[in-house]
Amino acid sequence: VELVESGGGLVQAGGSLRLSCEAAELPFSAYCLGWFRQSPGKERELVAAISNSGATKYYQDSVKGRFTISRDNAQKMVWLQMDSLKPEDTALYYCAADWLRVGVQMKGSEYEYWGQGTQVTVSS
Repeated sequence: VELVESGGGLVQAGGSLRLSCEAAELPFSAYCLGWFRQSPGKERELVAAISNSGATKYYQDSVKGRFTISRDNAQKMVWLQMDSLKPEDTALYYCAADWLRVGVQMKGSEYEYWGQGTQVTVSS
């Protein structure tokens, strides 16, 4: 199973980016999807997650009100809309999938499938 991210890039502080993740081979509607990020010298952290139905969403406190996670099960796509970007948002962003009946998965170690990552760089 392959998850393919796209949409990263270089943007000035205050700007926006929209990350996309496609999972064509996955029984998509059965999986919770998460967006993680990791920057040099820091641990990987969960940024946002969305339940298999889309009804439940989680956001890390530092991105609340700026980032929005969404999904389309028919297209097998998940997105992370990132607005009002800050230099501290600079990181390699990954999407990941975990088979979960209800709710969102908070533990990175429980996610079964991972993408290769897309770099987001925010300049000051």
